[in-house]
Amino acid sequence: MTDPTSRALRLLTLLQGRRDWAGADLADRLGTSLRTLRRDVERLRELGYPVQARPGVDGGYRLAAGAALPPLVLDDDEAVALTVGLQTAAAGAVAGMAEPSVRALAKVVPVLPVRLRRRVEALQAATVPAPAWSDGGPAVDPAALVEVAQACRDTGRLGFTYTAAGGVPAQRLVEPHRLVPLGRRWYLVAYDPARGGWRSFRLDRMTAVHGTGARFAPRPLPAQDAAAFVRAGLDSFRTAHVVQAQVQLPVAVARDRIGRWAQLTEDGPDRCRLGMETDSLDWAALVLGAVRAEFTVLAPAELRAHLGEWSARFARAAG
Repeated sequence: MTDPTSRALRLLTLLQGRRDWAGADLADRLGTSLRTLRRDVERLRELGYPVQARPGVDGGYRLAAGAALPPLVLDDDEAVALTVGLQTAAAGAVAGMAEPSVRALAKVVPVLPVRLRRRVEALQAATVPAPAWSDGGPAVDPAALVEVAQACRDTGRLGFTYTAAGGVPAQRLVEPHRLVPLGRRWYLVAYDPARGGWRSFRLDRMTAVHGTGARFAPRPLPAQDAAAFVRAGLDSFRTAHVVQAQVQLPVAVARDRIGRWAQLTEDGPDRCRLGMETDSLDWAALVLGAVRAEFTVLAPAELRAHLGEWSARFARAAG
C-alpha cells in the first residue's frame, strides 16, 4: 500500500476498530515499515486525530479522546446506524437533541460517497418523524430498512413476506409511501392493490424484502400524513384492559421470567409493580402465571374474578 492517503485512511480504520495496537502489527497490516508507520501516525496527528504512542520494545499506538472531534471513518452499516439514531433524536425523542441532530445530519449526509449517500438519503427522505413511545419493540434489519426507504423514494413496487399477528406468513406486493418510526418500532405505510386499500406494516414482521423494478404513480394518502395514518390504525386496536399488579420479586428476576410482555418498575425491597395493556384477560393471566411468584392484582377488578375461574378449573384438573 504505497499511496500515503489510502494508507493513512487504512491506519485510521484500524485504530478505530481496536483500542491498542502493537507497532509491528500495524506495520504488518499496512504492508509497510515501522519508519513509514511513524510518518503516517504524524500525518493523522496533523489532521487532528489524537494518536497516542507507547514507547519501548512492546510499544504501540492507540486512538485517544481529544479536545475536539476529528473526522470519522464509517463503514456502510455504521452510516445507516448513525443516520437512524440522528433521525430518532431529531424527532424530539430526547430533550434538547432535535436541533443538534438536524445540524449533524446536514453535515454527515453531504460528505458521504455517492453510493452510500444514496442509501442514507433514501432513509432520510422516506421517514416521517413522530413522537416516541416507550413500548420496547423488536429490532429491524438495517438492510431491509434501507431497501424499503429506497422503494419509498423511488416509487418502486415492493415485495415481501409478511407475518401478521395471527402468525400466518403471506406474500405482499405493495406501493410503498413512507416509513414511520413510533417508539422502537418501524412501520411502512403503503397501498396494497390486491386488497384495494391503504395498510401499515411493521418492519420487524417483514422478511425477504425486495424491490421488483416496477414503478407506480403515487396515490393520495387518506390522512393528514403517514404518522397520523399509523396512529389511527393503532388506536382502532387499542387494548380494553389496563392491568396493574404487585409482584413479590425483584425487577430483574421478574423481567427474566416474563421478558418484554409487561412493564416492570421497582416497588420496594424485593418487590415490583407490573403493568400491561391487553384486550384479553386470558393473556394477562398467562403473564402473571409466568412470574412464578406471589402477586396481588391491583386492577382491574374483573381480572381477580377471572383468575378465580382459572383457579377453580386448575384445581379440578389437579384433583
